[in-house]
Amino acid sequence: MRIPTRGLLATALCAMLLAGCAAPTAIVDRVADDDPARLLEQAGQQEPAQAARTRLEAADILARQGEHTQALEIAAEIDDGLLPPDTRARWALLLADLGETLGEPWAIIQATQELDALPLTPGQSLALREQMGLALLEVDEPEAAAEALLAVQTNRDDEALNDPIWRAVSRMDGQALAALGRGTGDPTRGWVELAELYRSSGGDLERLLERLDAWRERNARHPAARRLPADLVALGELRGLEVRHIGVMLPESGPLAGPAEAIIEGMRTQHRSAGGSVQLSFLDASRGDLDALYQEARNRGVQVMVGPLDKEQVTRLEQQERVPLPTLALNYGHGQRNAAEGLFQYGLSAEDEARQAAARAWRDGHRRIGVLVPDNDWGRRVGEAFWDEWQARGGEVTNAVRYNPGASATESTRRAVSNPRPDALFLLALPDYARQVPPTLDYYGAGNLPVYATSHLFEGRLNPRLDHDLDDVQFLDIPWQIPDAAVGGVEVLPFLDSYRALREESDPRLFRLHAMGVDAFELARRLPQLQAVQGSELRGATGTLRPGSDGRIQRQLPWARFVNGVPQPVLIPGIFGDDRAR
Repeated sequence: MRIPTRGLLATALCAMLLAGCAAPTAIVDRVADDDPARLLEQAGQQEPAQAARTRLEAADILARQGEHTQALEIAAEIDDGLLPPDTRARWALLLADLGETLGEPWAIIQATQELDALPLTPGQSLALREQMGLALLEVDEPEAAAEALLAVQTNRDDEALNDPIWRAVSRMDGQALAALGRGTGDPTRGWVELAELYRSSGGDLERLLERLDAWRERNARHPAARRLPADLVALGELRGLEVRHIGVMLPESGPLAGPAEAIIEGMRTQHRSAGGSVQLSFLDASRGDLDALYQEARNRGVQVMVGPLDKEQVTRLEQQERVPLPTLALNYGHGQRNAAEGLFQYGLSAEDEARQAAARAWRDGHRRIGVLVPDNDWGRRVGEAFWDEWQARGGEVTNAVRYNPGASATESTRRAVSNPRPDALFLLALPDYARQVPPTLDYYGAGNLPVYATSHLFEGRLNPRLDHDLDDVQFLDIPWQIPDAAVGGVEVLPFLDSYRALREESDPRLFRLHAMGVDAFELARRLPQLQAVQGSELRGATGTLRPGSDGRIQRQLPWARFVNGVPQPVLIPGIFGDDRAR
């Protein structure tokens, strides 16, 4: 199947064409002194099929001459459907090699979209499939990456692929992992079993290592048993460093006491669900003296601290050279970067959601967007985060409108989509205001305009009667709020026991904070792992959580779309033209 002209791949390819670096191996056998400029001029006068072949020759010559960026641009723009099979194979090899050399994964994905239809030698086919798998992993498509890389390893028994295969299978959700393991043989079945035991260990490092040793005994001939992935080797070096005592440094009084109480409830619930093997000690951050709190924690034998929640206190910590104990702060400081050794920062940042919305709209092919945010400090911060991410990708903001949250949405929505008309809209709004926007778009003839929104427009409880007005709006939210869209149903949610306990008891307004407490507990248990193992991640209640290079936890959230007033999976064209829920 052909990749659609719009969507994830097509748009990424447009951005890709500006990069450059070193040359790949030549594909088309032509003399070195051929003039690519002359060939391109000729192509402009030829019928489409001949022109495609001429441009391929020009791209190959440019690659051999060291003009790699231009070669990539020309090769990526060729309509390979016009090429005969053997020439199309040469085009795929050239484009994939250019993409690999220049670090452009989307070029490789474009080259390999119909790999099985290309007349290649077995060696060429395996080499391209390996390139494809590595590229898919780089663009965060772990399921497709795992499928491609496992196909190569099955044919070649190549231990060199262990690390990327592990990164792929360890990032897959439970549903996708189970699907991968159905009806497959070695080595796939072994990889699935390894990923499942890793996931089911629940952050208990000693339990994981014991189960890993048993797996290696049962699967002695498996590539991963012969040579463990580097991440698992690093975990083995942490044996004896498990977190058994967590200090919780949150306020018991003041304006943050309410949110802190909700977070603590989430932590306590997950602590009980995990069997209570980790001790929790609570310290009142309202006292404000961080040095004294750390000293008290040390006196109690605390290994890891959770907190503070206050932004000013977090700022003071991130300005230090190192923190007294490994610390998971539950907010982000004012600094551009976290400089303190041993300090991680985690929160439910609306700015993070805005940046992800910008990335998603860009990947979907939009280049001109309207922005509709409230006229307050929250709207300013989130709007700037979206704007900065959008412009960094090369997008244009056609209209940026700040609205009065207490007023009607009619006039502000009209301004956001008028003169000039954008090709998408970013919306930051609470439910009552957000529900007014799609009907207003319909009224002004912009009902087909894609709308990308943050989690704030969803109350967290199904209300189809009211949310019907939000139909077709896409938004991102934590998995616990949209289980059907995020993972395929409640039964496969992360930390299901805690979800059920908290869902029944929670005020909907506090549920996200409860989920944050669950993930805070699990992140704290894993701090030594997060410090030692590059690429560590937690598939949590509030998203897929990964530490950035400066210790700030990055959240990747799932997307949903309102259908008949109910959040549903977003179906977009997959990498190879199939429709998959994302």
